[in-house]
Amino acid sequence: MQLECFTTMAEPPKMIPGRPERKWMDGFAGRAPYRCLPLTMANTTGWEILCPFGFTAEWNGGAGVDAIRILPDPPLKDAGHVVMSHFAYGTLTFHTGYLFRTQPGWAVLAGGPPNHVKHGIQPLTGLVETDWLPFPFTMNWLFTAPGRIRFEKDEPFCFINVVEHNRLERVEPVIRALDSEPELKREYETWSSSRAEFNQQLKAGDPEALKRSWQKFYFRGETLEGGKVASHVNKRRLKAPEPKEG
Repeated sequence: MQLECFTTMAEPPKMIPGRPERKWMDGFAGRAPYRCLPLTMANTTGWEILCPFGFTAEWNGGAGVDAIRILPDPPLKDAGHVVMSHFAYGTLTFHTGYLFRTQPGWAVLAGGPPNHVKHGIQPLTGLVETDWLPFPFTMNWLFTAPGRIRFEKDEPFCFINVVEHNRLERVEPVIRALDSEPELKREYETWSSSRAEFNQQLKAGDPEALKRSWQKFYFRGETLEGGKVASHVNKRRLKAPEPKEG
């Protein structure tokens, strides 16, 4: 399956597979958040669209389009081909530089980079029916308070993924008591006891537990009995966009 990315400007922003690294995750002792596989998998399950230049944006709290001031880094004087104030009410709008096309039934889910925290501004998320839409969408961020924010060059301003959204209506959430699945309950209780015991050993300063530092069952795709989960993925390797003629 292809995700077709038709360029809508001469030099569109760079688009790359999602990267696992986050500055706030780097700041923890021992880079502990990287042990949380759901975080790093979310960070890499999609493609980043990168800001082609650095800029500062300031919102004075007003409702008008002119309430946001955008100051690109020199030597660039006008950033309007990529970022602008268009929808007003503290909304910062980016042009992605692409018109996306997906196969029938598939859509692009566009938003901010997962777990990429920015003070003072919040990414908005949209689901776009790119299997038929003949024009591009914009990526929008909403100021959370009057003030100044900054995007650095090559910082992702948009993160896209593809979803087979028409199949979601077929999903029927069902709530059941854990007692109704004895084997699953047994596995859960075994995990719960193991986790509690390991945490108690850490708290008591047990040398072996301190050496292990954390339990790696989920990260390695292992059951508590030592079995391997064949479908487990602990590193995402998406393809980078490649130019194609015609």
